[in-house]
Amino acid sequence: MTARSPVAQKDLFAPNPEATMAFVLRLRARGLGDLDVLRALETVPRHLFVPHIYTDLAWRDVALPIACGQTMPEPLLVARMMEALRVAPNHRVLEIGAGSGYATAILAKLAAEVVSFERFQTLAREASVRLRQLGVDTARIVHGDGLAPDASLGAFDRVLIHGALDRMPDAIINLVAERGVIVFARHDQAGKGALMRLCDEKVGGWGESELGPMRASELIPGKSTTF
Repeated sequence: MTARSPVAQKDLFAPNPEATMAFVLRLRARGLGDLDVLRALETVPRHLFVPHIYTDLAWRDVALPIACGQTMPEPLLVARMMEALRVAPNHRVLEIGAGSGYATAILAKLAAEVVSFERFQTLAREASVRLRQLGVDTARIVHGDGLAPDASLGAFDRVLIHGALDRMPDAIINLVAERGVIVFARHDQAGKGALMRLCDEKVGGWGESELGPMRASELIPGKSTTF
């Protein structure tokens, strides 16, 4: 078998220009206006984060199944969460639910540092490999319970939670820096999900706003014992 040349390997990681342009234009047409988020989406090759059998769907705005029975959300949803988070280049970001590592790679384009928790060991390991392949050195994946992060991690300016919570754990609240923001999902009594933003307003406590509908699974505490 002939070894893959360095040029071919580099090309593997590069987004297809035509597919990428169409992808970004579709997101803009659906209301995404944050230029920093659009640039990050444009430069992270989503096809590297999806299972091989779904590579041809990587640049479409669809959710895709990944390992451990989990789902990779559609890019528009990821983008909406990033917009709501309002990440600045000097921010530290805590991510709960790394999944394939796609959103982690996007956050790494926007923030100074990203710490991402994943309860499934298989997903955590594979996401870490993808980030290394892409040369991402400002983000790391932790196999652990993201709903109970250790206080030794220090303060985070932003927290992105991929899933629904009825109540925000104190362990997460205690890690949010002054003027920090948490983005997550919540279900109402009828089971409908909404994208939520919590903001530390310093004097007035925590301010909460609903940003629109969002489908999300309830988060499960602890590490997975099956994968």
